[in-house]
Amino acid sequence: MIYLDYNATTPVWPEVLEVFNFYASEEFGNPSSAHPLGRRAREGLERAREQLASLLEARPEEIVFVSGGTEANHLALLGVFKRYPQGHLLVSQIEHPSVLNPALEIFQQGWEVDFVPVDGKGYVDPEEVRKRLKPHTRLVSVMLANNETGAVQPVAEIGALCREAEVLFHTDAAQAVGKIPVSVKEIGCDLLTVAGHKMYAPKGIGALYIRKGLTLEPLFYGGGQERGLRPGTEPVALAAALGRAAEMAQEDLPEEAERERSLRERLWAGLQAIYPEAIRHGDPKQSLPNTLYVSFPGKSGAEILARVPEICASTGAACHSSGKISHVLSAMGVPQEVARGAIRFSLGRGTTLEEIETAVELLAQALKSP
Repeated sequence: MIYLDYNATTPVWPEVLEVFNFYASEEFGNPSSAHPLGRRAREGLERAREQLASLLEARPEEIVFVSGGTEANHLALLGVFKRYPQGHLLVSQIEHPSVLNPALEIFQQGWEVDFVPVDGKGYVDPEEVRKRLKPHTRLVSVMLANNETGAVQPVAEIGALCREAEVLFHTDAAQAVGKIPVSVKEIGCDLLTVAGHKMYAPKGIGALYIRKGLTLEPLFYGGGQERGLRPGTEPVALAAALGRAAEMAQEDLPEEAERERSLRERLWAGLQAIYPEAIRHGDPKQSLPNTLYVSFPGKSGAEILARVPEICASTGAACHSSGKISHVLSAMGVPQEVARGAIRFSLGRGTTLEEIETAVELLAQALKSP
C-alpha cells in the first residue's frame, strides 16, 4: 500500500505514540487533582502547551487545547460572533467546511457575511479583502494553506491590513503547521487553528491560538478548564502527543520539507511523462511542499484511483469527498471536465522515492484505460 493522502490524515509517529502511551497508562491522573499523580499530569499538559507555543512563536498561555481543527474553527468564529449582536464576517471561498458552515450559520443568525474570491491559481488577493471591509466588520478568516491545492495564502499581508482596520483576523492553519514555518508573530493573526492529526499526533486533539488580551465566548459551559473556553477534563495524553509532534516538527522542519518537495517534483515529472495533458493546480513556489493537485483532462479522478487500489490518494478533501466537483476548483474557475479528473497527492514523513516511482508506474497503467 502506497499512502499518498497525508493531507487527509497522518499516522501517529512512533515518538508521539510513546508519549501518548506514557500519559494514557502511567501518568493518567486528572490534571485538576491536587495529589502527585494529578500534579504530574498537569506538568505534562503544560509542557505540551509550551512545545506547541514554541513551534508557533506564541506564549504558552495563548494556546487552548480543543478536540481538533473543526472545534478550533468553531470557537474562533462563533466565539467572536457571540460577543456582538451585529457584525460583518469575511471568509474566503476556499475555506474548509468547518469555517464555511459556521459562517453560514452566522449569516442565518443575522450577521452580514461576504465570501472573498480567489484567482485562477487559488490565491486570495489581499486587496480583495481590503475592498470588502466595512465599518462593522468584526472578523476576517482566511486559511493559511489550502487542504486541496496546497496554496499558501498571503496571510501576513491580510493580517497587516486587518490590524490597520482594527479587525480581528483568524487563519485556519490545520494543513500548514508542521509542514512549513508558522509564526503567529509574522502572520499577525489574532486566532490560529491547529489540528493534531494533520501533523502525526492522534485524532481528537487540536488547539486554538488566541492572542493575549482577546476575549472569546465559549461554545460549552462547565468547569474552568482551558481558560474557561473549553470545559471538561483535559485529555492529557492527547495534548502531550500533540506537544511531542510539535517538538518533532521543530527539530527537522526545513530538511523534511525539502525532502518532500523533491519527491513531489519527482512525482509531477513522472505524471507529466505518462500523461502530457496533465494540469497542475496552484503555484509550486507558493504551496505546501508535500501537496500535488493534478487534473487528468478526459479522465475521472475517482475512476483512476479505483483502478489502482494500491495507492491511497483522494479526489479532493477527505471530509467532503462525495463525488461532486471540488468547491475549491469551482472557486478557481476550473472547467468541470478538468475538475472531474482531479487527484490530490499529498506526501509525508513515510513517503519514499521507491514509492513515488512505483506509484507512477501504477498510474501509467491506470491511465491507459479508456
